Amino acid sequence: MKIAIIGQKGIPARFGGVERHVEDLAVLLVERGLEVLAYTRPNYTPENSKSYKGVELVSIPSLPTKHLDAITHTFLAILDLAFRRRDVDIVHFHSIGPSSLIWLVKLLRPRLPIIATFHTQCYHHGKWGGFARGYLKFGERMICSLPNRTITVSRGLFDYVKKMYNGNFVYIPNGVARKEQVELKEVVKWGLEKDGYFLVVSRLVRHKGIHHVIKAYNRLKTDKKLVIVGASAFTDDYIKELLTLAAPNQKIIFTDNQAGRTLEELFSNAYLFVQPSESEGLSIALLEAMAYNLPVVSSDIPENLEVIENAGIIFENKNVDDLIVKLIYCLENPEVLAKKKALALKKVLTEYDWEKIVDKIVLEYEKVLEVRRDS
Repeated sequence: MKIAIIGQKGIPARFGGVERHVEDLAVLLVERGLEVLAYTRPNYTPENSKSYKGVELVSIPSLPTKHLDAITHTFLAILDLAFRRRDVDIVHFHSIGPSSLIWLVKLLRPRLPIIATFHTQCYHHGKWGGFARGYLKFGERMICSLPNRTITVSRGLFDYVKKMYNGNFVYIPNGVARKEQVELKEVVKWGLEKDGYFLVVSRLVRHKGIHHVIKAYNRLKTDKKLVIVGASAFTDDYIKELLTLAAPNQKIIFTDNQAGRTLEELFSNAYLFVQPSESEGLSIALLEAMAYNLPVVSSDIPENLEVIENAGIIFENKNVDDLIVKLIYCLENPEVLAKKKALALKKVLTEYDWEKIVDKIVLEYEKVLEVRRDS
């Protein structure tokens, strides 16, 4: 069985939840004996990269602008799939933007089975204007109507699509692998110590709520630093706003995007992880923090509550005053954090284990291929 994956920026993941999801999925599929082809963008994965841990990488150009990067890359990837990859058995789309072109696959290769993963309702994200939001809603209709199977990564999304659309839906969450904690080495360049900082890992876009954390932290009396890992996603104005908010406080550290050993160290040695998003699909960074046995403080949006339940500290979404209260509580009650993080680790290893999740996705592949053979 050969699977082509479309919608991600590239592999290996340097940033981005979808990219982390696709990397883990693709590598585990290869380990199970499947052939996997993943389309990459030269502004994310070097054009000369041809494989990664057994995954075939196909670099396709794009127009690397805010509005055209994903759609031009997807269009050209579909043309490559249709005319050069006749050995592909299934195409797996990710996200509603790229999925807006699923109809083109239906036109060019009508018998090719299509699986699509609905990660998040991107049109809620503040960086998009009216036209882009309208187009993303069109992409949502395509991802919920045309594939042979549509996967939703949260129960909330599953309930939403079942109510709104007539399609073939299945809930399979994002996954996370068991994490090994590593000692401080690389991150000492930022003056960091074990348990000496709060950690945020996120794209720096408004709906991720980073400004709420900075405002709350600026009003705290603590020696612990605030480390913000992430970079712009065509959101330079928002970056300027964050830097302005943080400017008076020398204990706020922006690290840009990080991966590999450096990111592992940041997760392994933080005092706690803050997930302040105003809107999510199912946060992979949150799952990773829990898998690193890290206490979490999270906004109370449904997608976060679904993951955390009673295994973290919750604050009211967008409420800076409530976030301050909860951070003070965490500083004053380390014994509570110890209990919470133990619950969180148990939960992610039980409900969000990648090995089990990949088995479920492979089963969906087999089901759609069986239907094609019988038709």
